[in-house]
Amino acid sequence: MEGKEEDVRVGANKFPERQPIGTSAQSDKDYKEPPPAPLFEPGELASWSFWRAGIAEFIATFLFLYITVLTVMGVKRSPNMCASVGIQGIAWAFGGMIFALVYCTAGISGGHINPAVTFGLFLARKLSLTRAVYYIVMQCLGAICGAGVVKGFQPKQYQALGGGANTIAHGYTKGSGLGAEIIGTFVLVYTVFSATDAKRNARDSHVPILAPLPIGFAVFLVHLATIPITGTGINPARSLGAAIIFNKDNAWDDHVMGLLGWTIHWCCTCCSLPRYSHQSHPIQVQKLKLIEFYLKSGFCS
Repeated sequence: MEGKEEDVRVGANKFPERQPIGTSAQSDKDYKEPPPAPLFEPGELASWSFWRAGIAEFIATFLFLYITVLTVMGVKRSPNMCASVGIQGIAWAFGGMIFALVYCTAGISGGHINPAVTFGLFLARKLSLTRAVYYIVMQCLGAICGAGVVKGFQPKQYQALGGGANTIAHGYTKGSGLGAEIIGTFVLVYTVFSATDAKRNARDSHVPILAPLPIGFAVFLVHLATIPITGTGINPARSLGAAIIFNKDNAWDDHVMGLLGWTIHWCCTCCSLPRYSHQSHPIQVQKLKLIEFYLKSGFCS
């Protein structure tokens, strides 16, 4: 019994490898787990670093949308893939921009640039609810402004070339698109948690990791896999910003909001929504239909 307890306490350090490659348990370096972030932290609202972090997230997401939407439009404008950077170039644009922007903003805001990353870190108690909501709002605003600037420069080309909006490719269902997005987002968030884990940095100091590099590569690889399916929308702010500015039926129908609306429509039995009301439409048309629906019938019986 004592021997088993000793094995549990010592772990892999009892029989270390001759040439460690990066197993975290083989180092004697001490590490103390930081306390979880409070749910609400009113004091940070009076700190300039809090507001500066949100501004950094806004600028980063703005630049991210500006560069990537222009890249997507450039590929679609070419007569064929060989005459442009192709899918590989689009994937490199997304991954490269994430690498550069995370490197630039990591010391200011943590370099999230993605509401999915922010939400995941919030669930892990790495940041407060106040900061998480602020980041997500600034990321979405930055994405909208980034796509809006592209449209402002070349409105005709923007509308004709799809505006970088995410749409499900012909031959794929919404279910397969949603599944691809869920797995792709998991790969990204998993990489973020692994690359930024302070425990790993403390114990595996002999394996230096530049966190933005694996994160950028994860974005690159996910885009290679899912661009042919959905155009890759693992960043909700990126998808939302392009959908709002492009504002066409197909962009809204295939957006994550439309997918969730489809699911809620079939799962919520208490609602008396008419059939096909879950389908999305441009903002102005959707508002008019909602107003008409509320006037004619109650939302729930």
